[in-house]
Amino acid sequence: MKKLLKRILKLIKQIFQQFSDDEQPSVPSRNRPLKTPTPIPSIPTFAPQWQNGLILVCSQCTVEQFSGSYHRVSSGTTASEELQKWLKSRLKLDGLWGKYRVVGTSCLGVCPKERVVVVLYHNAVGQQCFIISYKSECEILYSYLKHINQ
Repeated sequence: MKKLLKRILKLIKQIFQQFSDDEQPSVPSRNRPLKTPTPIPSIPTFAPQWQNGLILVCSQCTVEQFSGSYHRVSSGTTASEELQKWLKSRLKLDGLWGKYRVVGTSCLGVCPKERVVVVLYHNAVGQQCFIISYKSECEILYSYLKHINQ
């Protein structure tokens, strides 16, 4: 009977040792080698042409409802869409399209009434957020973009 109890106690100690080894993988077990972590596969990266400047324009701004209908500019598009198109055409016209990229994004969580949220990331100035009126402040925003690019 003593031999059986000693054997059971030894098995219980081995079981506890095994569980404690699983929690602390740096301590190797006597009976099995240390587990090596599975390597994480690498993801290809690249340097984009627009690495100097990225302009995010919230596509949800001005889509908010005003008395049951969506706020649209005259051509049937939202002010956010018009701002994106305008910025792209101005950047192309001035030869800055390769240095900047304009991207529409989902809601940025600011939600200004009748204005558009624009986030600029530029290597020279870092990240900046603007709340602009499409009709009156887009030229000011563009002149700022040109200024930091010089």
